[in-house]
Amino acid sequence: MTQSWHDLLFVHYAVEPAAIRAIVPEALAVDLYRGTAWISVVPFWIANLRPPGLPPLPVISRFPELNVRTYVTYRTEEGVEKPGVYFFSLDAGNLSAVWGARLFYRLPYWHADMKVEGTDEIRYRSKRIHGPKAKHGMPEWRGSYAPTAAVKTATPGSLAEFLSERYCLYAWNRRRLYRAEIHHLPWPLQSAAADIAADTMVQPLGLDLPPQPDVLSFSRSLKVLIWPPERLL
Repeated sequence: MTQSWHDLLFVHYAVEPAAIRAIVPEALAVDLYRGTAWISVVPFWIANLRPPGLPPLPVISRFPELNVRTYVTYRTEEGVEKPGVYFFSLDAGNLSAVWGARLFYRLPYWHADMKVEGTDEIRYRSKRIHGPKAKHGMPEWRGSYAPTAAVKTATPGSLAEFLSERYCLYAWNRRRLYRAEIHHLPWPLQSAAADIAADTMVQPLGLDLPPQPDVLSFSRSLKVLIWPPERLL
């Protein structure tokens, strides 16, 4: 499937490995950067979503999405550690896209009331309509953000590379593990500033985020290819 991702804000938080280990399936190893685990909240919007050989679908080709993710590895049959992203939740502003992703990719998508405005500065809001709740209602994210520096790609071995250059996703569904391969060019990243008015996206996991993120980065757009998932376990 082809799609393009736009106006992404990567909100990264350093967390204790034990906190992530407790909420990630045992089949996956929590990937650490210099002994630290990471959880990220990522608001953005999707466009030009289409299956191979078909034009973008009018109903579900463009919509906002917000995901909560961490970083994992899986040991292949050849003994190779394959790093990827593990999603705790993916909120989307299009109900058809939610059910399509749940059916075909086994991912924990939830429908949300979402709105994205602005070009230089992005104003973003999302509040879940159905699905796991936060402490005081449905999980939500509200804020504004913008890039603050020139575009660059991540330096090999850096934290930025660890957090961004992941070329597969893992999904755990009904005690089964799936992996979908992802292809794209290296991320065009920029340092970012954000005013986050509300963020309760990780509360359904039993976690509380620190007052401020450890790392913020922005990417204007990226074209992505996603393969169908394969069952691993």
